[in-house]
Amino acid sequence: MSYDLLSEPIRKYIRDKRWEELRPIQNASISKILTTENNYILVSKTASGKTEAAFLPILSKVNFKEQGVQVLYISPLIALINDQFNRVEELCKYLDVRVTKWHGESQKSLKEQLLREPTGIVLITPESLESMFVNKPHNIRLLFGNVKYIVIDEIHSFIGSDRGTQLMSILYRLQEKNNNQVNIVGLSATISEENKFVEVKRFTGNEEKTKVLIDRTSKEIQIAFRYFENSNEELPPELLEDLYSETKESKVLIFPNSRGKAEEVAVKLQKLSSRLKGHNNYFSHHSSVDREVREYVEYFAKNNKRQNFSISCTSTLELGIDIGTVDKIVQIDAAHSIASLIQRTGRSGRRNDEKSNLFLYSTEPWSLLQSVASWLLYNQGFIEPPANSHNSYDILLHQALSITKGHSGLNINELLKRLKLNYAFSKIDTNEIQEIIEHLINTDFIERLQDEVIIGIDGEKVVNSREFYSVFKTEENFKVVNAGVPIGEIPLSPQVREDENILLAARIWKIKHIDLDAKKIEVVKANDGKSPIFSGQGGDIHINIRHKMLSILVSTDHYDFLDQTSENEIRKMRSVFSVFNIKRIETDRPILIENKQLQFFTFASSRINRTLNLLFYVNKFECILDDKKSVFEIECSKNELLNQWDSMLFELGNIDQHLQTQLIERPTMMDFSKWGVYLPIKYQVALIKAKRFDIEGTMKFIESINFIESNE
Repeated sequence: MSYDLLSEPIRKYIRDKRWEELRPIQNASISKILTTENNYILVSKTASGKTEAAFLPILSKVNFKEQGVQVLYISPLIALINDQFNRVEELCKYLDVRVTKWHGESQKSLKEQLLREPTGIVLITPESLESMFVNKPHNIRLLFGNVKYIVIDEIHSFIGSDRGTQLMSILYRLQEKNNNQVNIVGLSATISEENKFVEVKRFTGNEEKTKVLIDRTSKEIQIAFRYFENSNEELPPELLEDLYSETKESKVLIFPNSRGKAEEVAVKLQKLSSRLKGHNNYFSHHSSVDREVREYVEYFAKNNKRQNFSISCTSTLELGIDIGTVDKIVQIDAAHSIASLIQRTGRSGRRNDEKSNLFLYSTEPWSLLQSVASWLLYNQGFIEPPANSHNSYDILLHQALSITKGHSGLNINELLKRLKLNYAFSKIDTNEIQEIIEHLINTDFIERLQDEVIIGIDGEKVVNSREFYSVFKTEENFKVVNAGVPIGEIPLSPQVREDENILLAARIWKIKHIDLDAKKIEVVKANDGKSPIFSGQGGDIHINIRHKMLSILVSTDHYDFLDQTSENEIRKMRSVFSVFNIKRIETDRPILIENKQLQFFTFASSRINRTLNLLFYVNKFECILDDKKSVFEIECSKNELLNQWDSMLFELGNIDQHLQTQLIERPTMMDFSKWGVYLPIKYQVALIKAKRFDIEGTMKFIESINFIESNE
């Protein structure tokens, strides 16, 4: 029995907690972690005890009397660190092991205490580790030179992203500084099983030694679809009234797809509730709301057992922050991915294995269709696989600067060697690394002194900025303050001017003064207003979702989970597409022709659509892409399209040249990458191909497509 393998202090913790039994993922992890030296990825639904599944065996196995920090916990969010700190600290009291939070908002005195006496467990973000490598590399060896285990929470949020590549590089650099073998344990509720977990295993640096433990215990999800047609910017009143009715007596998380919509929902539900004498616990929670306000919302949700609440939020509450019991989850319009939808759904029914309650509201037909497709695919066991991060030239450039700065200069061949051996960049050739380093030298980001390199004049400006430690872009925001109390931060836009009203932190504010020098906006309470305009865009849609959307349109299947209005809307869409004789979902694509204009429905992934859009531009077609509907509106006849279709393949062969021209004409194409703009143009092209386009998928699409005209 796995319980018997645990140390006595940990067994006492379990007894004191009066657990009747260990969870499945805990039983599996205890027996494996305590008896092997493998890396493990623990995959189990939300609130299934993954944190304890990692720490129960690790705390039983590790000797905390040894010098230095023994366990490092890495989290994507500071809020998650603060949340997990309490759980881990409670566990560690049974062992007299110190737990320390280390991030930008941690107490300086506790960090100094750890430096004087390195011990126990440290909870940290990738950015704080990066800062330590750059500014105080001696602290890395002092603190983490004897680490035995690294626990990575919400590991799926890192895989395939720039931040994930940065963390992979940091993991390699940590292990490079270590005196012993370091084992990695990753935690996740949603990981795709496609390609036998190759990307998540690669994340640890040792695929052979990394095993995935999965608890396949399913959780019942009670789902309800609602449809409210909307042609305006703001949500329809009927939707808000229905949403209020469904949630007024519950504890609810509402996920619109933007910060602005989150504010609109929170404020308008608050108004409805006030008018109808309901509760007034309506909040917003997203990255632009002040940290202390967010923490209050989290505290309120977790500690108010009796009062109902409604929190309109973004991905800030998608990950595993414990906010106690949530009765219902609401998604307004299609989530950007199935993985995100399921992660959000798992936030409800966390206590006593209750079922999750999910409400999917849609405001336009294509969003409804995508939501239905995502739900059907999830029930078939599909979750989008993570993107690969093999060609992360931009993060390699960033890490080259970080290593050079952290060493206060080093031999150029040593820099090259460190980057080449780093498994985050194992797919990048040595000559490519050399070219990027030479480019950094030529642009004064790095200065070469015989065989040694140091940070150059232009490099100092970048490396010495607080923005250097992160690989994701942040907006230039203005602090919003009411009577000296911070409310949040918003970007400056034409809407943000004195005497205008805005929504923020679930309240309405009038702008009284804008201080451009101090980047501060003074506000007072008001009665009506609009959401600020935030930047940001949705994620790319996977081709399987688009194929499922087409299959729904050509199907006659009845879905009993749809309400009557949603069913009617699907029926209308099917009626529109019934004029096409679609036989093969993978290859048959409808085109609607009206005079010299046609609508070409690709039902392809966002990346394929993006690639096709460039090819249409190169072939001088006047067209507009609506990726939400996966349709091109093209000013041409069918014959003109067919005559040039084959030449699209030829132009695809010249994609590098076309992208280079585009990048020179429109440098904003690189806005998706914080560090890509510093690369040589050749590597900018390679990066944009890898991260934003799908060359191979587009080639197959062009070669196999059948254009299907209407039968009318």
